[in-house]
Amino acid sequence: MRIALVGYGKMGQTIERLALERGHQIVSKIDVDSPRELNDAEVVIEFTRPDVVLDHLKWLSEVGVPTVVGTTGWSEHKPMVDDWFLQQNGALFSSSNFSIGVNLFWEASAYLSKLMDQHPQYRASLHEIHHTQKVDAPSGTAITTAEVVLQHSSLEKWIHGTSQEVKILPVTHDRIDHVPGTHTLSFTSGVDEIRMTHEAFSRDGFANGAIDAAEWLLGKKGIFGMKDLLGLGA
Repeated sequence: MRIALVGYGKMGQTIERLALERGHQIVSKIDVDSPRELNDAEVVIEFTRPDVVLDHLKWLSEVGVPTVVGTTGWSEHKPMVDDWFLQQNGALFSSSNFSIGVNLFWEASAYLSKLMDQHPQYRASLHEIHHTQKVDAPSGTAITTAEVVLQHSSLEKWIHGTSQEVKILPVTHDRIDHVPGTHTLSFTSGVDEIRMTHEAFSRDGFANGAIDAAEWLLGKKGIFGMKDLLGLGA
């Protein structure tokens, strides 16, 4: 598979290393100062920054190369971006987290939230930790986790910060050097606490998931995500 990398930071470099180990070719590495040359790539993997991702996705929808995007911080624009690719009969695979473990964590979060909602003495909260280079906060993974909790409980909304309101899910964050990503969903009562944590040990899990998505996306048209890849349903 011929892969073009849009973004060649730490994640792009990790994807390159693992893709080569898996027998793929990296035919283009596009960064801030490099020309937009895809060199007959069969698929694009985009990991950049929230302030440039929409420009990249608009361009990629127009050139018609199947695109896997791992940049977060643009979820409010997703309907518009999906429409760009659908209008061009293209293929877009997006996720706020490509780790298999995180996606299973979301499935477990859905079950636990539904279970704990029957016991109102427990208050839910969510905390995430990432490396200091991460621009958006809370993380896209934390936002997706919060949305999963809301979908499977009677909580009404989440906020970034602390809150004592019963129907609000507080989402907090820390930025610490060399932390790939840790997310903890907690349910706390006056007498005990239940915690469920996903802790990434390196970027390899995210990178391998993105490569899995690129392999899966070849030959397809439409808008996809990790539930499609993992067969988890809608």
